[in-house]
Amino acid sequence: MQYTKLDLTIQKQLQQLIDAYAPLNEIIEKLDNAGGTVLLVGGAVRDLFLGLPIKDIDIEVHNVSLEKVEKNLQSFGPVSIVGKQFGVLRLHGLDVDWSLPRADSSGRKPQVELDPFMGIQQACARRDLTINAMAIDLKKMHLIDPFGGLQDLHDNVLRPPDPKKFSEDPLRFYRVMQFVARFAMQPTDALNALCKKMDLSTVSRERIEQECKKWLLKSDKPSLALDWLDTIGRLQELFPELAILKKIKQSPEWHPEGDVFEHTKQALDAAAQLEYSSEKEKLIGLYAAMCHDLGKATTTKKRNGRWTAYGHPEESERLAKKVLKRITNEKDLIAAVATMARYHMAPPQFVDHGSKPSAYKRLAKKLAAVNVTLEMLGKLSLADYRGRNPKKGKPLTTPMPKIATFFEKAKKARVLHAPEKPLLSGQDLMGIVEPGPKMGDMLKKAYQLQIDEGITDKAELIQRITAS
Repeated sequence: MQYTKLDLTIQKQLQQLIDAYAPLNEIIEKLDNAGGTVLLVGGAVRDLFLGLPIKDIDIEVHNVSLEKVEKNLQSFGPVSIVGKQFGVLRLHGLDVDWSLPRADSSGRKPQVELDPFMGIQQACARRDLTINAMAIDLKKMHLIDPFGGLQDLHDNVLRPPDPKKFSEDPLRFYRVMQFVARFAMQPTDALNALCKKMDLSTVSRERIEQECKKWLLKSDKPSLALDWLDTIGRLQELFPELAILKKIKQSPEWHPEGDVFEHTKQALDAAAQLEYSSEKEKLIGLYAAMCHDLGKATTTKKRNGRWTAYGHPEESERLAKKVLKRITNEKDLIAAVATMARYHMAPPQFVDHGSKPSAYKRLAKKLAAVNVTLEMLGKLSLADYRGRNPKKGKPLTTPMPKIATFFEKAKKARVLHAPEKPLLSGQDLMGIVEPGPKMGDMLKKAYQLQIDEGITDKAELIQRITAS
């Protein structure tokens, strides 16, 4: 086993990380004195060398029993076993996973055998890829890299430390997919060959959803994953609604980038470059960018010498639901994405038609029913416009004046971030009508009048709805 002393820069960054997780220094010292070898493992090691923020700390302790690790941790506070099957411990108040080396059997529900005296190389061999099969001795500040993961990291190569173990867990296919996009890394020919023939039927929707979230939320260029799936011949199997878009032509006048698949990839990458208020909003935005033109597969026709796709937003709404139901159980997410696809052309149309503030208010109200805002819809439209670069492979980055105007109009109407609040509540109608269905109908009518006619006076609104 080869141990390499960490260079001083990496050592300093690692020590700063450890210091931020008090009392991690003291725990490492205590476990070392108890005969344990304390290793930082997994993605934290990889991200340390990539210079990325480290969020998940996984520490593997060798040469001592699980009971001994637990006892030593308990001297710092209450300890819970959060993954009894996998021997994972948590010290309350410290966001760190503590585990022992283990051997996993194959299958969807692997049998786990903890072995604190397993060799470090054997422990690293169970990892999915060499870039995740490195470890750092936190006492000696040594890098342990039995499979050349650091070199693969420098070479932008994805390779499994043990091809047989890799093939035993089909979830690893999806991890390769998201790593291809997140790190712009290339699988070796041997890894591609494994991924071409892996049986993915046993991977649960929940696990697929987790990997898709990482793919979309953590990638600067998520389209790389789609290109990889296409390269190994599995795009049709996993995303048939996207694969068919390769055959769908577009009018060069509006889409100089080429077919709908190229446009979708560019729009997806453009959406990934935008800023969002939350991870949930970003996930909705990226799924919407991926699905916004799915309907062109069934609506595209040549009319008067030009390719058109009348009605594709409505068809995209239907197909977006179909795609997302294979990925997630989150009904709110599915509804939001499908609705975004349905209305993705509204922003430029509103500007072209000179729509009044009432139109912006009505759309904001409609979108709010699925937790979507005009700002989110405008960002999707911006990504749609930027996904039209004749130089294939990357979206435009130029400003889009029409979308900027949409944002300005929505802001002026005070509905960019949320729908207009109703002026009247049930309290305002007490004494005029009894609580019940009639009051509900009057409040709905009042809100509609408020939006359509821009009424801002409560008294006028009450007069209007009680006059009829």
